[in-house]
Amino acid sequence: MPRGGMGGMNMNQIMQQAKKMQESLAEAQDKAKDLEVSASAGGGMVKVTASGDMQLKAIEIDPEALDPEDVELLQDMILAAVNDALTSASEAANNEVAAATGLGGMNIPGLF
Repeated sequence: MPRGGMGGMNMNQIMQQAKKMQESLAEAQDKAKDLEVSASAGGGMVKVTASGDMQLKAIEIDPEALDPEDVELLQDMILAAVNDALTSASEAANNEVAAATGLGGMNIPGLF
């Protein structure tokens, strides 16, 4: 068996690659924070903007959506828009990480 046991790679090479991957990942996470995505619901009555680090940045509600007789509809539209925005933000952030680290197609939970 070759010395090092990893197809001829020594521990220094492995550590250097791990460090490079960690730096790329940190850089991608920083870039993801700057990403912003928007989603809307109710035909644009509610619009939500979120960042790649899963923070809500804005919620816009069309005044016509404010119907005191149907508050539940407005609540449903807000929930739908928030969930869509957060899903899109997560996908955008994962794409940023995949592009920076070469881990395309890997969903790494807990990164953001």
